[in-house]
Amino acid sequence: MIGIVDYGMGNLFSVSKALERLGADYFISANKKELLQADGLILPGVGSFRDAMERLPVETIKEFVATGKPLLGICLGMQLLFEQSEENGLTKGLGLLPGSVRRFPGRTSEGATYKVPHMGWNRLEFVNNSPLLKNVEEDYVYFVHSYYVDAKNSDVLLAKADYHEQVSAVVGRDNVMGMQFHPEKSSKLGMALLDNFLQMVEERKAVQ
Repeated sequence: MIGIVDYGMGNLFSVSKALERLGADYFISANKKELLQADGLILPGVGSFRDAMERLPVETIKEFVATGKPLLGICLGMQLLFEQSEENGLTKGLGLLPGSVRRFPGRTSEGATYKVPHMGWNRLEFVNNSPLLKNVEEDYVYFVHSYYVDAKNSDVLLAKADYHEQVSAVVGRDNVMGMQFHPEKSSKLGMALLDNFLQMVEERKAVQ
């Protein structure tokens, strides 16, 4: 059973429809007791980092992670897993993974300008092995974001993409994982990555 965290800033519909297509049981909730009973959690997110941190059930998420059960952050939800963001002034994140969230400067080191937000299809390049990347091949996924994660430790970087900066596209350490792009809008690869997360949840449940 997958819990989708409802804190008023997530694209709950598209994530839940993707889980339905994969045949996964899920619920959407803001209730601490219900979320802690889930076998795996998905933390979606769209909008401002600061606003999200003000609304987020921080202690519930940290308590869930401490159980060892898998957590997946998507888009802004992935950024929230890190230590801080410079969006709308420096704001502390969940601190579950090392690294900071920075804005695309919109200008290259050579002085050429480029469009922000980063919107569109970019190819993933796998960096580190992970069950999240099991039996999938490098392909294109769909991004919509103005901020990117600058991961201090390369060991949390599982896959990257290039948009004038190195974009941390898939991250993870232990039971905490994230995807900067929208897997539910990223065709076969996105759905395969979501399915791998569900398999990790199933495997974790089987050994409890």
